[in-house]
Amino acid sequence: MQRQEHCDAVVVGAGHAGCEAALACARLGLKTVVFTVSVDSIALMPCNPNIGGSSKGHLVREIDALGGEMGKNIDKTYIQSKMLNRSKGPAVHSLRAQADKQEYSREMRRVLENTENLSIRQAEVTEILTENKKVTGVKTFSGAVYTCRAVILCTGTYLKARCIYGDVSIYTGPNGLMAANHLTDSLKSLGIEMFRFKTGTPARIDKRSIDFSKMQEQKGDETIVPFSFTNRREDIEKEQVSCWLTYTNEKTHEIIRQNLDRSPLYSGNIKGTGPRYCPSIEDKVVRFSDKERHQVFVEPEGNYTNEVYIGGMSSSLPEDVQAAMYRTVPGLENAEIVRNAYAIEYDCINPNQLKPSLEFKTVEGLFSGGQFNGSSGYEEAAAQGLMAGINAARKLQGKDPVILLRSQGYIGVLIDDLVTKETKEPYRMMTSRAEYRLLLRQDNADLRLTELGYEIGLIGEERYQRLLKKKEQIEQEIQRVRKVTVGAGLETKTLLESLGSTPIQSGCFLSELIKRPECDYDSLAALDKERPLLPEEVREQVNISIKYEGYIEKQIKQVKQHKKMEEKLLPEDLDYEQVPSLRNEARQKLKKIRPASVGQASRISGVSPADISVLLVYLEHSKKG
Repeated sequence: MQRQEHCDAVVVGAGHAGCEAALACARLGLKTVVFTVSVDSIALMPCNPNIGGSSKGHLVREIDALGGEMGKNIDKTYIQSKMLNRSKGPAVHSLRAQADKQEYSREMRRVLENTENLSIRQAEVTEILTENKKVTGVKTFSGAVYTCRAVILCTGTYLKARCIYGDVSIYTGPNGLMAANHLTDSLKSLGIEMFRFKTGTPARIDKRSIDFSKMQEQKGDETIVPFSFTNRREDIEKEQVSCWLTYTNEKTHEIIRQNLDRSPLYSGNIKGTGPRYCPSIEDKVVRFSDKERHQVFVEPEGNYTNEVYIGGMSSSLPEDVQAAMYRTVPGLENAEIVRNAYAIEYDCINPNQLKPSLEFKTVEGLFSGGQFNGSSGYEEAAAQGLMAGINAARKLQGKDPVILLRSQGYIGVLIDDLVTKETKEPYRMMTSRAEYRLLLRQDNADLRLTELGYEIGLIGEERYQRLLKKKEQIEQEIQRVRKVTVGAGLETKTLLESLGSTPIQSGCFLSELIKRPECDYDSLAALDKERPLLPEEVREQVNISIKYEGYIEKQIKQVKQHKKMEEKLLPEDLDYEQVPSLRNEARQKLKKIRPASVGQASRISGVSPADISVLLVYLEHSKKG
C-alpha cells in the first residue's frame, strides 16, 4: 500500500534557498517537510567557501533583518571576516566572511532539526501532484505521497545534473552527490518552461603542497562586523585564518590555449549557458587575451581540513591539463589536487513564469526559489528561499504576499529582475543593478526591513523594541548635531589641520564640518562637549545620514516619483490585445510576463516609454468607462 502523509508545505531541496524557505514556513506556523537527496548536504557550499561579498553582503544582512538564518549561521562559523570596498562610499561597502564549510552545514542542519513544525526527509521528489492547476502534494521516488497545499521548489543545481571535465561526463549533482533526474518531466507536464544552465568550480588543493611564501597574505579585519544584527562584535570575535593572493601568468595561459580543443566549453560538449560574471579560466584567457595575468584567490575551506579552494580558476579542462595549469601559478608549483575542477549543467526554469511573490502564474500553490530560478550564488538563493517561504505561508493563511520594491532592498531588485527581465544566463547580484543603492546600504538593512520582519512574524518583540530604540537614538542625535555650534578658536583650528581640513574663519554648525570629506562624526568628537555616549552602530548611522544628506534626499525624491508607477496596478486578466496603439513587441512581452504594475511593465525589455504612455491612457479611459 502506498505511504501517504499530510503536511501544510513541502520544500524540495535543502540548500541555501531550501533552508530559508523551510525555516520561514515552519516559524510562521506551517507543518513543513523539507526534502533533500542527502541529509549530509543540508546548506552545502559546493563552490566558494565564503558568504557575502560585493552586493551579496547586502542580501545577507537583508535576510537577517527579515528574520532569516544565513547571517546568524555565518557569524557562528566564519574563519575570516572582511569589509570590502572600505576606500569607497558606504553604498558599496560589502561584508564578506570565509566559512568553515563543514561547520556551516552542520550548524544549519542543527537549526533545522530543532525547529518546531519542521521535519527533514531524505528522499527524491519526482512528481508535483495537482488538481485543476492547484498543488495537492508531491510524490517521491519510492512512491510515497505527501499531501500539502504549497510546494516550494529549491532544487539548486541538482535537476538532471551533469558534471563535466575534459571527456569525463558524470550524471551527478555537485560534490558527487546524487542528481535528481525525474522531477523535470513532471514540471514540463505542468507546462513549465525549462532552461539548461551551467556553472563551475575550481580545483581543491592539498594545503601541504602549497608554498605560501610566494603569495601575498590576505588577513581579515581587526574590527569584526557581524552579519546578523542580533550579534555584537565582542560576542563573535575569534582568531582568524589568512587567505592568500597569487596570479596566473603567460605559462598558464599558453597551456590553456594549447588545450582549448579539449575543453568541453569549446568542443560543444557543454550545452548549458554559463554565468557571464563568473567565467572559467578558459573563458578569461580567451575573452581577455590582452591581460598578462589573472588574480587567483587561495582560500582555506575550514579549520579541520587541508583542502584549499583556488578561487578565480574554475575550469572544465581535462585532469592532466588542470594539473599542469595549476602548477604554473606561483606557490602552486607542487600542487596536489584533492578534487578536480568541473563544470556542472542543470535544469532550471524561465523565471518570467513567476509572480513577484515567487509563485508560479499557472500552478496555484507552487513556489520557487534559488538557483532553480536562474540565479547564481548562495546569497541570491537564500534571499529567494526566504521570500518564497514567507509568501507560501501567507497564501495558506489567507494573507497578501510580501513583495519588496526595488527601493526597499536588494532582495526587491533581485526578484524584480528575475521575474521581469529576460534571463539568458545565471543571474548574479551586483551593486550596479540597484538604482537606489545609497539608500540600500548594508549598514542600514535593519532600519529598512526589521519592522517588516516583525509584521510578518519572523522578528520577535525584544529585537523589534531594540530597533525602535536605535531609530530613536539616531534621529535624536542627528537633530542635536545640527544645532551644535563650533567656534573658530585654536582647538578647532588644530583639530581640523590634523585631519587635513581647512580651518574655519567663523563659527559654524558641527553638521557642516561632518560633511567635509576628510572629517566625520567620530573624528570631530573633541569639538562636541555635550556629545552623548552612543553605540557604534548608532554613531555610524548619524555620520552617514549627515555626510550624505543631499544625495540621500535626492534619491528619496526619485523613489517617491517612481512609487506612483509601482502603485498603478495592472489587472491580472488585462487583455493586451484590446489596448490600442501598443507595438506588437510590447504586446507580446506584456502578455508573456503579465506585469503586476505599470512600474514593472516599464522595466520589461522591449516595452518602450511610448508603450507605457499608451498603457496609462488606456487605464485612465478604462476607469472612466
